[in-house]
Amino acid sequence: MLIDARAQGLDSLAAMAIDWEKLGTAVGEAEILVAPETTDRTAELIDRHRSLRAVIGPFLEAFTLQGAGPVQGLLDAVRVVSDVYRTGRRRLPDDPPLRFVPPSWRPFVLRDGQVVRAAYELCVLTQWRDRLRAGDIWVEESRQYRAFDSYLLPPATFAALRERGPLPLAVDTDFDTFLTGRRSRLYTAIEQVTALARQGELPQVRLDAGGLVISPLKAVTPPDAEDVRRMVYDRLPRVKITDLLLEVDGWTGFSECFTHRRSGRPADDRNALLTVILADGINLGLTRMADTCQAATLRQLAHLHDWHVSESAYGAALARLIDAHRALPLSSLWGNGTTSSSDGQLFHAGGRGAAIGDINARNGNEPGVSFYTHISDQYDPFASRVIAATAGEAPYVLDGLLYHATGLSIEEHYTDTGGASDHVFGLTPFFGYRFAPRLRDLKERRLHLLPGQDAGALLAGLTGDPIAVGHVADHWDELLRLVTSIRSGTVTASAMLRRLSAYPRQNGLALALREVGRIERSIFMLDWLRDIDLRRRAQAGLNKGEARNALARALFFNQLGELRDRRFENQTYRASGLNLLVAAIILWNTRYLEQAIAGMAVPPETARHIAPLGWEHISLTGDYRWNTDDRPPAGRLRPLRTPTSLLAA
Repeated sequence: MLIDARAQGLDSLAAMAIDWEKLGTAVGEAEILVAPETTDRTAELIDRHRSLRAVIGPFLEAFTLQGAGPVQGLLDAVRVVSDVYRTGRRRLPDDPPLRFVPPSWRPFVLRDGQVVRAAYELCVLTQWRDRLRAGDIWVEESRQYRAFDSYLLPPATFAALRERGPLPLAVDTDFDTFLTGRRSRLYTAIEQVTALARQGELPQVRLDAGGLVISPLKAVTPPDAEDVRRMVYDRLPRVKITDLLLEVDGWTGFSECFTHRRSGRPADDRNALLTVILADGINLGLTRMADTCQAATLRQLAHLHDWHVSESAYGAALARLIDAHRALPLSSLWGNGTTSSSDGQLFHAGGRGAAIGDINARNGNEPGVSFYTHISDQYDPFASRVIAATAGEAPYVLDGLLYHATGLSIEEHYTDTGGASDHVFGLTPFFGYRFAPRLRDLKERRLHLLPGQDAGALLAGLTGDPIAVGHVADHWDELLRLVTSIRSGTVTASAMLRRLSAYPRQNGLALALREVGRIERSIFMLDWLRDIDLRRRAQAGLNKGEARNALARALFFNQLGELRDRRFENQTYRASGLNLLVAAIILWNTRYLEQAIAGMAVPPETARHIAPLGWEHISLTGDYRWNTDDRPPAGRLRPLRTPTSLLAA
């Protein structure tokens, strides 16, 4: 902790050194270096720099620094400055390290061929700060500024995995082979897009000398689908949420997953356990639930929550529901379970002491958190987690795909623009996923081709800098070690992506991953232009996620739909409980929809547009009593309703 505090102090001290407006009160409000031509102001700053000498010497002595090869010159410079202060000398050595000095600093550091000590020291501090933030320099015994390398598989372990056999990755791990394959895919995509554009046959896309225009997708839903959906749902039995949970638990036994933390035994009182789960899922909380249900005391509910409810239990229960749902014939009409989408849903933080600092620019200026949920093409919400309102969604895309407990095998995944980044594009192929986000600013993005490739006249306006192939080659082994560490569970994808994306000046590995991501994004952009089915799949996947969010919003209605508990663990339980309720309703609806659709002889091309997300027939409020006598006999379902219109006929 002390090391981290000192390192943060360095960050602040060095930040003062490059504040282009003011150096700060610690140096007498002296103005900082702004540009080489402002030599008078720079000279004044350098003259006043001696006022920092009281803290720089002891500060430099406080750290043991390490770094990769490219920053060794900077580390040598830090040691030179530290030695000068330790020994009390007034002059720098005759030949101090200079290779680390950026071109913008050289006019200040070198004057008439001589090194200016004050400017040199300021340059050392600012470069140290930048490389510390970028992860190229790390501090021994620090947690916040620990080596990036320390998060990954040990080098010896990784070397043994490579020697023993193929790495558990979905791409060829030989760099030249990988690059040859990507070059071929880019070449083919460029040829096809260009040919279709010249013939005016790009589907709902115009690409010519005037630029790129992508038309909105046309609706493909049958005109009578909504009427049929209403008639089908009118036949579903009316049911209380408590009875629905009892029925679904009878089918799947999901409550058995909530075993005692110590003994491993299921809960003795299943109804009380379901009450606890319901309290999480509808955002009622245990205190108000105890007052409402009158079947268990607050002490009983709290004991069950403490000893039986956990994230792993919620995950196992969710897997049971989803696997049961996937086995139903109707599910196959909605998809084959190989595509998915993910999106965040904002829930505001209400009550006293709301965190006004947790602002999400995308959703407005009210504080809150986001429940980030993955949903399959069969409507199964197979992963959900809480992220800060201020957090970007992109780092969490892979977590849901990699770490769910269901039998789903996802091949293609969709997000909106908020879930997309070049780093995500770069990682997904290594795990066998095709990443297909709906990018709202697609025509503003650049195609990045491999050296020697030509986009042609039509695509020239969309082309940016070529891929830095040499840099990727230099860091290919590091990249393989990173993705193997994620695949093996040594570290999560979100932890690595957050760290890599946080570097203001990206380190070598982050830059290499970005370049791989640019290759993948360029291939995707070309595919997006020529493949209207890809665009339709992405649109349909995201629409399913939005429809799921509407059901979740209806369920999470207590406390005005706001999260009043600020503890992350309890917020996570609310998100998991909500997702479990959504999955239970989807399973229940699907079983009864199958009966109703069969009885009404609805054709498959229409039935596939009837989503299992309706809740008008479900009573979500009430006393939350558990009426086991009302449950249908084993192996049987409740009778369907006869709509009033049919009775009248």
